[in-house]
Amino acid sequence: MDLWPGAWTVLLLLFLLLLFLLPTLWFCSPSAKYFFKMAFYNGWILFLAVLAIPVCAVRGRNVENMKILRLMLLHIKYLYGIRVEVRGAHHFPPSQPYVVVSNHQSSLDLLGMMEVLPGRCVPIAKRELLWAGSAGLACWLAGVIFIDRKRTGDAISVMSEVAQTLLSQDVRVWVFPEGTRNHNGSMLPFKRGAFHLAVQAQVPIVPIVMSSYQDFYCKKERRFTSGRCQVRVLPPVPTEGLTPDDVPALADRVRHSMLTIFREISTDGRGGGDYLKKPGVGEARL
Repeated sequence: MDLWPGAWTVLLLLFLLLLFLLPTLWFCSPSAKYFFKMAFYNGWILFLAVLAIPVCAVRGRNVENMKILRLMLLHIKYLYGIRVEVRGAHHFPPSQPYVVVSNHQSSLDLLGMMEVLPGRCVPIAKRELLWAGSAGLACWLAGVIFIDRKRTGDAISVMSEVAQTLLSQDVRVWVFPEGTRNHNGSMLPFKRGAFHLAVQAQVPIVPIVMSSYQDFYCKKERRFTSGRCQVRVLPPVPTEGLTPDDVPALADRVRHSMLTIFREISTDGRGGGDYLKKPGVGEARL
C-alpha cells in the first residue's frame, strides 16, 4: 500500500529531527554519549561475530578459532581511544597447560583479554552467553567453555572434564574468579572453582590484573571516555603437590597478590585514579 503524501512529509520531518537530536545529545549529554557508545560496542561485537561464524565453522568447534575472534576484536580499542599497555607477558609458561585468573570489571575486560590472550586459551563463561545471538555461536565455535552456575553439580562435572582436557589437549583456560562484574574499584571475594581446577590438574595458575577503568569508564556515572588500561601478567603460581585442602589458602594468597598489584597500577598514572586512595575503598576482603 502506497503512503499518502502527508505521511512522507511526517517521515521526512522525523528523520531530520533525528539527525538534529543525535548530534545534540552526543555533544551535550554525557549520559547519552555513554549509552550510544555502549550500544555501538555491543552491536559491533555482534556484527563481528556474524562475520566470524562462517570462517570458524570451517574447523567446527575448535580452540584455534579463538585466534580468529581475537584478530577481529583487537581493533575495538582504537575506536574508543583506549590504550592497553601489557607488562609481564614473559611470565606465561611457554609449553604447558595452565589456568589464568583475572579480575572482572565490565564487558570492557574483553579488550584487555584480547590484547594478552595466549595461544590455545579459552575463557570459562556463564551459560547465558551461549544464547547471546551471534556472539554465543561464535564463542561456542571458538571452544569457550560454558558453565551453568545455578546447577552446582553440572559445574563440578564440567570442571572435571576441563581438568582432563587441559592435560590431554594442551589447552589453557581463562577464569574470572570473582564470578561477576565488579564496578566498585576493588575485587570481590574469589570463588574457588578455578583453583580446584588447577589443583586437580596440577597445573600452574597465572594471575592477570587489569587496572581500574575509573578514569575513563564508570557505569554508575554514565561516563565513557578515552583512557589507558594497564594489564599486568604476574609470575605463575605452582600447584604441584597441593590437595583440595590447600585450595582456600591458595585462593586467598593469589587474590591478595592480585589486589596489591591492582592498587599499584590503578594509582600510578597509568590507569585508575586517586579514588582508590580514599579510606575504605578497595580494601581486601579475604
